[in-house]
Amino acid sequence: MTRTPLLIDTDPGVDDALAILMAHEHADVAALTVAAGNVGLEHTVRNARTLVELIGAATPVHPGCPSPLVRAPDEDAAFVHGADGFGDVGFAEPALAAQAEHAALALIRLTRERPGELTLVALGPLTNLALAVRLDPAFPSRVKRLVVMGGAVTGHGNTGKIPAEFNIGFDPEAAHVVFEAFEMFDLVDWEATVRHAFADEVYEGWIAKGDGRAVFFEKIFGTARRFNAEHERTGFIAADALAMAVALDPAMVVRAETRHVAIELDGRLTRGATVVDWHRRLGGTANARIVLEVDQDRFRDLIAGALGAR
Repeated sequence: MTRTPLLIDTDPGVDDALAILMAHEHADVAALTVAAGNVGLEHTVRNARTLVELIGAATPVHPGCPSPLVRAPDEDAAFVHGADGFGDVGFAEPALAAQAEHAALALIRLTRERPGELTLVALGPLTNLALAVRLDPAFPSRVKRLVVMGGAVTGHGNTGKIPAEFNIGFDPEAAHVVFEAFEMFDLVDWEATVRHAFADEVYEGWIAKGDGRAVFFEKIFGTARRFNAEHERTGFIAADALAMAVALDPAMVVRAETRHVAIELDGRLTRGATVVDWHRRLGGTANARIVLEVDQDRFRDLIAGALGAR
């Protein structure tokens, strides 16, 4: 498989960590741009630096937006990922320093330097991308392909606003800006990630066979695994990893639907919902290829490689 050149916008986060490990195993990563989301920006930047140091890569880490564009978030995901986003294991401060350049400026610069070359994988709230769009409206035209992990396309979300998924619900205004700015993007939603969960035995096999990356991931995954078990989330759900797999191997998509997708900004119960015009009633131009099914064996192999468990 050809090594895809990637830009990754992220808020690490346990599932982001697995996706970033996959990217460094199977692709060439130009940079990590980091936002607040799963936990605060101080933690997400530190976690990104920890990951790059673990991998032994030279990937630059660019800190970005510490809060949503407009409103303070209703919640973060520390109750899933741990207060530090990495399971509260207590890793040492990484030696790798973050870059001084803001994430949004790095997104603009890198796509100017490599127009039409970089696949952008958005694993967290879309705040940095929205700011880049506002600073440089031509930014989307220079991105070869955008893959977004976000949304819940039939309303089975994972936040206090029942239809909303976390990444979109954290900063709906940013998602609105990005969804309107990009002519087409791949959307890997929360519901797809639940459908593509792995049996616990498959996950345990990776950990048993894997290298130091598997040891690291098992350490940080403990808090999230307990949360999933307590909330009847069966199997190993790898949300950001699925989006990364789609970015790495587009041919693994078995079934998808192209539709117009918009973001609800005002609803008392539905703010942050992804609204899909399934029956093409509203006349909007289709802007999203919604990934519904992937080849699970190919997905499994990409994760196994990232954990040294092939």
